[in-house]
Amino acid sequence: MKPNAVKIVQINNEITAKYNDEYFAVCWIKEEVKNIEINHILYQNVSNSIFFLDPKYQWKISNNNHTTNSGYVLFLSNEILNNPMLSNLHINKVRLFNSGEIPLFKLSPGIEKRIQAILEMIDELLGSHLNHKDDAILSLLNTFFVYCDGQCNIKSIASNNNAKTNIVYNFKKLVDKYIFQHHEVTDYASLLNISPKYLNECVQEVLSVKPKSIIIEQLLMRSRYSLKFSNKSVKEISFELGFSSPDYFSYFFKTHTGTSPSLLRKTN
Repeated sequence: MKPNAVKIVQINNEITAKYNDEYFAVCWIKEEVKNIEINHILYQNVSNSIFFLDPKYQWKISNNNHTTNSGYVLFLSNEILNNPMLSNLHINKVRLFNSGEIPLFKLSPGIEKRIQAILEMIDELLGSHLNHKDDAILSLLNTFFVYCDGQCNIKSIASNNNAKTNIVYNFKKLVDKYIFQHHEVTDYASLLNISPKYLNECVQEVLSVKPKSIIIEQLLMRSRYSLKFSNKSVKEISFELGFSSPDYFSYFFKTHTGTSPSLLRKTN
């Protein structure tokens, strides 16, 4: 990892602003922040949010109480975002950094504590001279992004309430709720009372991926978790996830991951 490929600053000044035009910015905002200004537009009520900002944006964060740490800003180079460890994450697949919108997450209090701990460790490592610190930083960044997306905190768009965005928001909530019963785009289109074609159009336009990709990603995430952290058999997991047979589950998993469920379990 090149020097300065990752930078992190605490939001503890009256104004925290863009670093330079080459870095993506990930702003985790806690309490005491008055607002964030992006391209001369003010966004208020932004506590407990994570903003993902493309280098093309001009931005600054105004802090009401700059005597305490009110969050962190991660500055990430293209080198980091293209690293193989991060490149396959769903958060990159939906092209959060290239959407043309201003993507954000609203995090639950439980996730907020974990996010803070991860960013504090990154901050500490960047200032250290420990062996293998680059590997540790990449691992923490991977965990950070997994928490942002994998915990099903729905991606939203700042100041964007158009109909298609709302449909995608509701689609992702339904996938989270019904993934054990429904694996097909047609199932979710029916729940939303729209056609599969229109659902596909909405998801493609807002997230730049197909709705089937979101369903598959959710199934893989649940599969990996059960295989790694439960004592259930592959057969039990397959039926719990709504697959018609263990053989079909194994075929699905190997097709999308390159390894079988049994082999993944053995390697943990």
